[in-house]
Amino acid sequence: MSDEQLPEPDRIDGAPHPRDSVRIVGQDAAQAAFLEAFNSGHLHHAWLITGPKGTGKATLAWAIARFLLATPPDDGGGLFGAPPPVESLNIDPEHPVARRMRSGAEQGLFVLRRPWDDKAKRLRQEITVEEARKMKGFFALSSADGGRRVVIVDSADELNVNAANAILKILEEPPARTTILMVAHQPSALLPTIRSRCRELRLAPLGRADLETVLAQSGVEVEGPVEALSALSGGSAGEAVRLSLLGGPKLYAELIQTFSALPRLDRAAAIRLADSATGRGAEDRRDLIHGLTDLFLSRLALTGALGQPPGTEAAPGEFDLLMRLAPDARSARRWAETAAEIGGRTRHGRAVNLDPAALILDTLFRLQKTAAA
Repeated sequence: MSDEQLPEPDRIDGAPHPRDSVRIVGQDAAQAAFLEAFNSGHLHHAWLITGPKGTGKATLAWAIARFLLATPPDDGGGLFGAPPPVESLNIDPEHPVARRMRSGAEQGLFVLRRPWDDKAKRLRQEITVEEARKMKGFFALSSADGGRRVVIVDSADELNVNAANAILKILEEPPARTTILMVAHQPSALLPTIRSRCRELRLAPLGRADLETVLAQSGVEVEGPVEALSALSGGSAGEAVRLSLLGGPKLYAELIQTFSALPRLDRAAAIRLADSATGRGAEDRRDLIHGLTDLFLSRLALTGALGQPPGTEAAPGEFDLLMRLAPDARSARRWAETAAEIGGRTRHGRAVNLDPAALILDTLFRLQKTAAA
C-alpha cells in the first residue's frame, strides 16, 4: 500500500483532514492568546492544545503551523522598525507553504502520529518511540535553511512511554526556531514534566451556530434540526460529523420512542432494535446504540441533579421522559449507578465476544429494572 493510500489516524471518516480546513470556527479566544504571544516577541517553544474531542484542536494546530511557516522570523534591525502586530492566523490557500502542506511536501513541518503496521495491515494503537526518533533526522535536515520548524503531535494521548520520554528530551532542550504543537484530549494523563514545559491553549465546545458553520464547511449534510445534533454531540464538531454520517439523531429518536413507556418495555421493539445491530457491517450501528444509550443515561442523571433537563431537547418527547424518570436527586444517583453498571457489563461483554443482540437486550432490561425501582 502506497503512502497516499494509507489511512490517516488524525482524519475523521467523511470529513476533510484538518490540514485542508482554511477557517477555524468558534475558537477566537485560543487564536487571540497565541497571537498575543507571537506579537510580544516571546513565543513559547511548546504548546499543548487541549479541549474535548472534535472542537478543532488539530485544525488549530495546522493553522498555527501554516501561519508560522509562512511568516519569516523577524530578527529585528529592520529599516522601518518593528512590523505591525498580526491580527489573524489566516494564510492565503494559494501561498506556497499552504500548497506544500496540503500535498505533504513542506520540509519545515514534521507530523508525529500513529504509524501504519505493515505486518498487521492496520494502524498501530500508539505512537511508537521509533516514530518519535525520526524527529532527529527532521531537525538535522531542516536546520540548513535557517527558517522556522514546526512539529505537530496528534495526539499526545497516544504516545507510548518511550515516545513520551523522547518528546520530553526535546522539550527540555528545544532546537532553535522550533515550535512544537501537541494536541491532547486528556492532558491530565500526560507526564507532568511534559505539561509543565508547554503553554496551554484550551478550546471550548462549539455552540449551535458555530457547529452549523463547521458542518457546512465540511460538506456534511445534516438530516433533521441542528439543535438535536448539537445536544447529542456536546459541542464537538467531530462527533457531530460522525453522528450525521451514521444517522445518530434518527437512532436517538428511535431509542427515546423505545424507552417512552418505561418501566414497561415493548419487547418486540426491543428485539427489533437489538437485531438491527447484528451481522456483518453492523458494527457502527452497534457502537452507536451503546454510545447513545450511555448519553441518555448521562442526561437522565443530569436531569435529576439539576431539577430540569440539560440544554436542548435531542429528540421529540425526550424532556418529558427525562423528567418522569429522573424527577429528583435520588433518582439521579440511581441512574448514575445504572450507567456505571451497564458500562462495565458492556465492556466485559465485548471482551468475551458476547452475542451483540444479547448485550443490547441486557442493557434494555437493566434500564427497565431501574425505571421500575
